[in-house]
Amino acid sequence: QVQLVESGGGLVQAGGSLRLSCTASGRTFSTYAMGWFRQAPGKEREFVAHISGRGGSTGYADSVKGRFTISRDNAKNTMYLQMHSLKPEDTAVYVCAAGNLFSRSTSAYNTWGQGTQVTVSS
Repeated sequence: QVQLVESGGGLVQAGGSLRLSCTASGRTFSTYAMGWFRQAPGKEREFVAHISGRGGSTGYADSVKGRFTISRDNAKNTMYLQMHSLKPEDTAVYVCAAGNLFSRSTSAYNTWGQGTQVTVSS
């Protein structure tokens, strides 16, 4: 089973940018659909973006569409989330996930990372 480690979080001012990375162990990374989710204090985990195994299909939550870009480099076993025009409401722990279905639902993913904190100041 793949293991996931996120990096790239931090503190940024509103309007700024960050790039998150999710690096996976194992040799079968390209067979997994991958997703980014986030969870703010006191709120449920929510879908952010997802990408198919070979990267040909992507999808975004309406709240981040046009500001965030998901991508993956299967040769490096790594998925990315490029975030621009960050807003205070983007503040959350961002978690990457791997699964067998290209889906926005948390139930479709069976492997989760530990998360990386993103804080956007106003």
